[in-house]
Amino acid sequence: MATVRRPGAYHCGIDAAMDVIGGKWKVLILWALDERACRFGELRRQVSGVTEKVLASHLRELEEDGIVHREVYDEVPPRVEYSLTSLGVLLNEALAPLGAWGREHVIGGAEGDRGRGFPPASPDGVAESPDGGAERKGGHLAGGGSSSTSRHGLLQRP
Repeated sequence: MATVRRPGAYHCGIDAAMDVIGGKWKVLILWALDERACRFGELRRQVSGVTEKVLASHLRELEEDGIVHREVYDEVPPRVEYSLTSLGVLLNEALAPLGAWGREHVIGGAEGDRGRGFPPASPDGVAESPDGGAERKGGHLAGGGSSSTSRHGLLQRP
């Protein structure tokens, strides 16, 4: 990791890892880049709902942490592609069991995770969740307003 944000303040490895992937969009950026290198606009379309400002900020932080590589091509018009570093690939592999846990215990065993613990993208970014509410691309539950979802969007046990 190139940048340590809280030197000496980590209590365990999970605390340190969460500092790197913390934020609403970072794991979805990692998921999108696991497929292939992407340009900024492609990432913005794949991570539905993220603003340009937040995407740029998260990409910059992930690059500083050695998770994402930014390749600038000397072309007109300029072209920039983002890809995972070997450390980023290892991080995605470490997140796969977490995705499996979420699929089993939160989503309810939904299929189609493309092998990485994340649900597949749908054309409109919305899929039906087990409680009848809406599920956003990337596993974040949205809408629904059902009493079976918490304010964080996770399913609660009945």
